[in-house]
Amino acid sequence: MKKIVIVEDETAIRENYMDVLKKHGYDVRGYENRPDAQAAFEQQLPDLAIIDIGLQDEIDGGFTLCQSLRAMSPTVPIIFLTARDSDFDTVCGLRMGADDYLTKDISLPHLMARIAALFRRSELMATPTVQDTLLERGPLTIDKNKMQVFWQQQLIELTVTEFWMVYALAKRPGHVKSRHDLMDEARVVVDDSTITSHIKRIRKKFMLFDNDFDCINTVYGMGYRWGA
Repeated sequence: MKKIVIVEDETAIRENYMDVLKKHGYDVRGYENRPDAQAAFEQQLPDLAIIDIGLQDEIDGGFTLCQSLRAMSPTVPIIFLTARDSDFDTVCGLRMGADDYLTKDISLPHLMARIAALFRRSELMATPTVQDTLLERGPLTIDKNKMQVFWQQQLIELTVTEFWMVYALAKRPGHVKSRHDLMDEARVVVDDSTITSHIKRIRKKFMLFDNDFDCINTVYGMGYRWGA
């Protein structure tokens, strides 16, 4: 049974998520503040952690907890589940080592799907790479099996949603993908502005390794395409 820890300071919200997770067969523990959660992590690492950013009197307590957990384990999946939806907070959370960043307006079925996807990625990471699961486009390499993306042999840390968007674009270079197409590929239902924000964050992540990265082209009024 997979062990999930949820760190959320609002009791009703925490217990609601815990009930749903338990009904899906997970072993769940909940904590309302960073010190208690960190002490629990030091005793036993979970298989996955769901963390809010603001924890009681610590405005950014979740960020600190994420950093501590990532230092303990480079592989345990971490999801931020928060009301804070700014690009700044999202980028900060992902740079601190989170695997996904979700807002609390996400539906419960969508949340469960994202959790399942992260568990699947964790399991696949432990399996050998099979050559026919690799997609190569110049300096880009995508390992579909392990859900990893490399640029110039450097691992790009992407969320599950971002991974599927990059894969959708790169598998057919030059073909325009509408925002609706990208939603279908990433298995999400969001508005157009959210897709635009995802694309901006993806570009920034590639540009951390290559300032000249320009392979994701905007086709105004239509969508996006992967350019050579």
